[in-house]
Amino acid sequence: MLPKKQTREQKVIDDQPTYHVPVLLSEAVDALNIKPDGIYVDCTFGGGGHSKEILRKLGNNGRLIAFDQDADAKNNLPADTRILFIPHNFRHLSKFLRLHDIRVVDGILADLGVSSHQFDEPARGFSIRFDAPLDMRMDQSADLSASVLIKKSSAEELQLIFQEYGEVSNAKTLSQLLVNHSQHATIKTIEEFKSIIAPVVKGNPKKYLAQVFQALRIAVNDEMGALKDMLRQAVDVMKPGARIAVITFHSIEDRIVKQFFKLGDVSDEGADPVYGTKKSNPLHLISKKPIEPGEDEVKRNPRSRSARLRVAEKKV
Repeated sequence: MLPKKQTREQKVIDDQPTYHVPVLLSEAVDALNIKPDGIYVDCTFGGGGHSKEILRKLGNNGRLIAFDQDADAKNNLPADTRILFIPHNFRHLSKFLRLHDIRVVDGILADLGVSSHQFDEPARGFSIRFDAPLDMRMDQSADLSASVLIKKSSAEELQLIFQEYGEVSNAKTLSQLLVNHSQHATIKTIEEFKSIIAPVVKGNPKKYLAQVFQALRIAVNDEMGALKDMLRQAVDVMKPGARIAVITFHSIEDRIVKQFFKLGDVSDEGADPVYGTKKSNPLHLISKKPIEPGEDEVKRNPRSRSARLRVAEKKV
């Protein structure tokens, strides 16, 4: 039994201080209404914090399917026969469930935040704090790194990436600068990248670089495309009454999740353009407003500040 003043969230944090602190741990797992003998999916295993809490609530006959495209995540697997680890992107949700003869599940959880491990591991190239290869691949077997993306993209393509995914104010100027440089040489490292774009950095340099890096990371890993793919498949593999809980960290992905839960579709079209009939939404919202971390959690883990949890249930 834990000491009275130590929460389950703090226990998980203490158990794994170097990989990733799970955000909205109790809120997300409790929202799934876990049945002891149910089958659940953790789409983003990472440090295993949410998965361990799900396993704690499952009985001997319960099952947990954990997805993570990052090979490093496998090192965090608990010695538990109830968990099945799938080393692939969650955009292939239904495919791998079928391969393991799983037709329907009782709940799905996805924490869309980049793990602290990825930010803190210099070689991964996610952070502006280190000089490392300009990489940013969550799946190290993928061909497209940030360096390759910049080299292969046109000024127009880069401008759209920086505008849509980073809300970079001078996206056009930045994109043209990068394309002009890429015509002569490939940008290989973070320090080289920062040096090249230094003349066009606007406002607070740290904030500007964070926005630029976020945009590149999202594009490299096709995060929005993967999210949409997962959401479309999720409804088909959920039992009636099953719940899906998604934790987002910025407005773009939160808007996608909100739209999907509201309409049952990732597009903005709420009705048939010809007949005006609304599409049938197989989901209903558990809470209209997203659940946000409390002050105590934000103090313990400042990276949780922007987290938003949305929950929906498949109609019976």
